[in-house]
Amino acid sequence: MTHSAPESRAARALREIFQSGRPLSYIRSSEELRIGRLLAELALPVWTWSLTEGLHLHGQPPVPGTESARGALDFIIAHTHPAIFHLKDFHEPLRDSSEVRRRLRDAESACFDRQKFVVITSPVRAIPEELERSLVFVELRPPDEVELAAFLHDERPEAPLPLVNQFARALKGLTLDEARFALRRALAANPVLSATSLPALLEEKRLLVNRSGVIEFLPTPTNINEIGGLDGLKKWLTDRQKLFELRDEISAEIVPKGVLLMGIPGCGKSLSVKAIASCFGLPLYRIDMNEIFSGRHGKPEVIFAESCRMMEEMAPAVLWFDEIENAVSTQVTGGESGRMFGFFLTWMQEKTRGLFVAATANRIDVLPAELLRKGRFDEVFFVDLPVDDERTEIFRIHLQRRGIPLAGLELEQLTQFTVGWSGAEVEQCVVSAITKARLADREVSNQDLISTAVSIVSLARTMKEQITQIRAWAFERAVRASPPASRASKPMM
Repeated sequence: MTHSAPESRAARALREIFQSGRPLSYIRSSEELRIGRLLAELALPVWTWSLTEGLHLHGQPPVPGTESARGALDFIIAHTHPAIFHLKDFHEPLRDSSEVRRRLRDAESACFDRQKFVVITSPVRAIPEELERSLVFVELRPPDEVELAAFLHDERPEAPLPLVNQFARALKGLTLDEARFALRRALAANPVLSATSLPALLEEKRLLVNRSGVIEFLPTPTNINEIGGLDGLKKWLTDRQKLFELRDEISAEIVPKGVLLMGIPGCGKSLSVKAIASCFGLPLYRIDMNEIFSGRHGKPEVIFAESCRMMEEMAPAVLWFDEIENAVSTQVTGGESGRMFGFFLTWMQEKTRGLFVAATANRIDVLPAELLRKGRFDEVFFVDLPVDDERTEIFRIHLQRRGIPLAGLELEQLTQFTVGWSGAEVEQCVVSAITKARLADREVSNQDLISTAVSIVSLARTMKEQITQIRAWAFERAVRASPPASRASKPMM
């Protein structure tokens, strides 16, 4: 058998099965067109069977008498030339007929060492017990970059290779059928495939990924410069950006694999995760733990494991576990939460090196020690309430983002009115001040910001005991996201 280079992961897997001489294969997949394409690469005639069309070669009429499963197997046994026989949805006749099961075992003997291969495909796994040892089972994974690039080249041969490779990376995690729909959406927006087609492509991918209800594709990450403060975290990310880019060339031990951000609500943990994706130049996905535990999608531990494995097919990417304490709480040591925790620990050690995990947690006191030890995450950061200079920077960022001129505003004056504020409270102050100014049909003034600030009751006051407890817990367990120098003036409560 001949095959082209580079060879896709799926084509290599099928080639190795056939080279081993296994006459019977069972491929679990709903992508019949893709399987047909892969089988055609193996340089043998491919016969295709379905219950509605019988057995036929491509472009030829079906062989009379092969409409039934038994008739198709009789033809395969009698066939004297090397060939591949692709049997679609053959799990149904296998399940319903002992005669068909027996005849398939006859076909195994008739095909052995004769370069005849029977390939059963089905979207479900339904292998009778008596055939378990006769069939090699293959779970067809989504296409890799090589297969997607070949597909894109066939669809658009005029597209330059760098653009094809860029689109192939963007489509990772989708089936070929889904990739085709995404490509058509991009071409509908612009008939000439170019870099400007990428947003339409990613929007279709967002719709396809989000339909699961558990995984969400977030196509608009945040620039790292849009975060006020947290200079320790920013430096850590920029230092490791180069290492992540070299992940295929360096030891797996030093490839960044994940970070845990924990701390006080409203202080920038979620924004930081979005900035990680921007810093690394990767797409961002979020696993919704509340949806997993809702029960709407099946058993939580099964859906959680499937989601994690699916995300490995999306790599390289950043995967965000929001409120990870819901999945690994020490308050439930057994049952589904215990199984999910055990799976997660193993998965974090063994996952593909192109998937960077960013986890956030608010209830840090329920996080188990096993999750925090070195080796699970590269680093554990504690995100505290911003100090004076950080709050000033956050005010500046939110005002500039909304097009408010900074001339005439003395932002340093605001620090005395905003002691113990979170970043979210700073943002709300800016929004309220802008609203007040717009209603009066004038520009925002310092007085607008100050009068708004004095009316806001901060989280540091309403949750003083909880914040003190969080800080005490994190003191020896995490690295401060802001460097020690910036923590010199601690907020007063």
